[in-house]
Amino acid sequence: MIVAETIERLRTMDPAPFRIIEGVAELAALNDAPRATPAAYVFIDDEAAAANRRMPGVLQRVEADLVVVIVARNVSDATGGAAAADIEALKALVRGRLIGWQPASADDVITYVGGKVVKARGRAVWFEMTFAAAYYIEESA
Repeated sequence: MIVAETIERLRTMDPAPFRIIEGVAELAALNDAPRATPAAYVFIDDEAAAANRRMPGVLQRVEADLVVVIVARNVSDATGGAAAADIEALKALVRGRLIGWQPASADDVITYVGGKVVKARGRAVWFEMTFAAAYYIEESA
């Protein structure tokens, strides 16, 4: 749910900075840069659950790494420097849209963890941003 809500939140930005906003399946299907840029791909990369706090039953807080991979391509220069500059602006927009926002399916606001360049090739730059999202797993016995 958090992924779908995040995709929707990014899709409703006005003006829309991304031509494509999709999930991990679409990212995995790519062999090269996406057909249109800038693009954003959203998915949960890692989840860590705290110890169970209820017996009988289950109550666990789960911290999820919510990832947004941004892909920008700018052919105005031969080195990809223009795409790197575009990435900086897109990173700021994504942080501004997500930090402090609480998805309906989360139990806390989104916070920023960090980011890194994951690929820079063919005048395209791929930057992975990681955000923290928390929710609870609750089951009664």
